[in-house]
Amino acid sequence: MNTRNMILICKALSDTKRLEIVQILSDGEKCGCKILDKFNITQPTLSHHMKILVDCGLVNDRKEGKWHHYSLNKKVIREASSFIEALGR
Repeated sequence: MNTRNMILICKALSDTKRLEIVQILSDGEKCGCKILDKFNITQPTLSHHMKILVDCGLVNDRKEGKWHHYSLNKKVIREASSFIEALGR
């Protein structure tokens, strides 16, 4: 993982709602409507947060009909974790 990608991930996770979304997705794929039910935000606001998480690679987006289903990109999470771990060496 390069430094630029790590910066995007850190920026994405610096927002409380986005960090909560990642925690919600930690137990498996969720429909956007299920994520929206957990927050007191509008659908456009959720879409904004999800775009940031998808664009930095932390979250996968799969469209089924009119619904978006989101899951964690575990490969990117492992790479980010390895990047941070290497800083401590």
